[in-house]
Amino acid sequence: MSVARITTVNFKSKEDADTMVENYVTNAASEFPEAQQLLQVRTSDTTVVAISLYEDNAAMERASAAREKRMGSSHHAHESVDTKTGDVKLNHKN
Repeated sequence: MSVARITTVNFKSKEDADTMVENYVTNAASEFPEAQQLLQVRTSDTTVVAISLYEDNAAMERASAAREKRMGSSHHAHESVDTKTGDVKLNHKN
């Protein structure tokens, strides 16, 4: 089964979150070509959760440079960032 990286970013302002959401929607698929699935959930005006699924840890690790570049370019707008990784136990699709 796949592995997941779940990143929750709390932004300093709604405008910072708006900018990041728009940029991620536009660019994430090309920045993370090995991702099996990319989800982005806006949980509040200033909080965004990104969930990325990869075939295995090696594929997720290969995406780390692109992730670090993305996170580094917007670090000034982050209030906090929390990242967790783990094995996907259910990935149900209708």
